[in-house]
Amino acid sequence: MAAGPDNPEDDLDLFRAAVGPVRKLPETAPPPRAPKPKPRARMAERDEAAARDEFRHALDASLLDTDDPLAYRRDALPPRLYQRLKRGEIAAQEELDLHGAGTRQAEALLRDFLNGARQHGVGCVRIIHGKGLRGQASRGDAPFDGSGLPVLKNLVDRMLRQRADILAFHSTPPAQGGTGAVLVLLAPPKRR
Repeated sequence: MAAGPDNPEDDLDLFRAAVGPVRKLPETAPPPRAPKPKPRARMAERDEAAARDEFRHALDASLLDTDDPLAYRRDALPPRLYQRLKRGEIAAQEELDLHGAGTRQAEALLRDFLNGARQHGVGCVRIIHGKGLRGQASRGDAPFDGSGLPVLKNLVDRMLRQRADILAFHSTPPAQGGTGAVLVLLAPPKRR
């Protein structure tokens, strides 16, 4: 018989003759398996997610609307002084206008402004945040969040409440800007 496609055994014999003697390789251990993933604290992750949601809901409940006044007083401030601030009887020594600023820019401007006022011994400042009635949609940085609440106004409220050097603040009387501006009483600088 002739070698070819009709006789596969001849092809096998030819292959073995061409290759020569073969020896079997020693058996090797199989490759290591991928390491098992580290255990996760799934309950802790769920608890943290629930706490974040609860915190967000608490923040949402405290957000101010366009016509809501900003108001805050530390217990150490006498009520009479707070009433004078509320009526606009305390003159602002410096003023910051945040109109047209994006959220990040407004936050940086406000922080720098308050730090500078504190360093220079300024006792009362006015911050104009606007009521959030006109949009900035062309810049993609709208003054309202998804719920239609004014962003800059709520940003100012949150930042002022967190600072230890703020004694009190209240939205200005209508003649001074109404709920679009806030008068802020700063604590005097500490003497060394």
